[in-house]
Amino acid sequence: MNAEITGWGRALPPAVLSNADLEKIMDTDNEWIVSRSGIKERRISHVETSDLAALAARRALAAAGKTGADVDLIILATCSPDTILPSAAALVQAKIEAPQAAAFDLNAACSGWVYGLVVGTNMIRGGTNKCVLVIGAEKLHNYLDYNDRTTAFLFGDGAGAVVLEPSTSDAGLLSSKLAIDGTICDLLAMPGVGTLGDPDHGTPENMSITMEGREIFRRAVTMMADSSSEVLQEAGMIVDDVDLVITHQANIRIIEATARRLGVPDEKVFVNIQNYGNTSSATVPIAISEAVEQGRIRPGSIILFTAFGSGISWGSALYRWGSRVEPLGVSDLELPANDKTALELLAPNFSFFGSPDV
Repeated sequence: MNAEITGWGRALPPAVLSNADLEKIMDTDNEWIVSRSGIKERRISHVETSDLAALAARRALAAAGKTGADVDLIILATCSPDTILPSAAALVQAKIEAPQAAAFDLNAACSGWVYGLVVGTNMIRGGTNKCVLVIGAEKLHNYLDYNDRTTAFLFGDGAGAVVLEPSTSDAGLLSSKLAIDGTICDLLAMPGVGTLGDPDHGTPENMSITMEGREIFRRAVTMMADSSSEVLQEAGMIVDDVDLVITHQANIRIIEATARRLGVPDEKVFVNIQNYGNTSSATVPIAISEAVEQGRIRPGSIILFTAFGSGISWGSALYRWGSRVEPLGVSDLELPANDKTALELLAPNFSFFGSPDV
């Protein structure tokens, strides 16, 4: 028994925060941002993480020819849930009307969706579940201090989802590697959300995402490339066997350096960071839905997923796509209407962290 992706979908907020917008509020410019990250714009959400996740899930279910009533497990990879209690996955379960589903949040930051794919696959292989939603969803802009020109420009909001179902074909997960090194977790952190640091909990000094950029770059490239090599070796394959590489969309330089280290040609690497920035756990499932629509994923494609994030976590998975690349249905649901610009949506950030000094 294997677990095959039978549905895919994404949800992206309509409000676009361009580099030109950031020039108005930060000491930065388009050329600097693009040269260091490849990012040209990102999305800012007017709804909550669970709303983005639920819409991506509905669209993935429609593509699979399923409804919420068919789902028996929801795995929501996120590091920006609506609330700690209840879990954002519980909110999604209600919003997609999945009364038979168990649900939980999974926090491995940017590696979360790859972790979720492995967990969901093994729940199906073990016979526990038959219809699993694996979602990556983030509303990261709440945790960005736009006075920090080294970090804030990188991140955006969005969600992506897939449906996993049992399969007796050769489609599904071929090999995987998940890992974490908690001894270096301070390299990428946000300590103010949780019990650590009380009574300073909730102050501007510890509520924003902080990152040691150079060290993260070095470790991300090494760990994604090395774990990718491990899963290829475990599956008895080489780089030439891979049809498409979908890495976590963190930074174009990281993506390119990882591909070079693996020896993967540019045409086999999927890149959409220019449009959405780093949406953490959502980058890989968003990329999957776009890659299918663009014809980059074909029946039987061998796909290498690899990601790296806070924790410090990382993971790679080698996957064989099934026979279907056409959705069985399409959802006509949309996010609620939004009448605010991206900069207007950021106003609460400016109130909390202080208005950027430009």
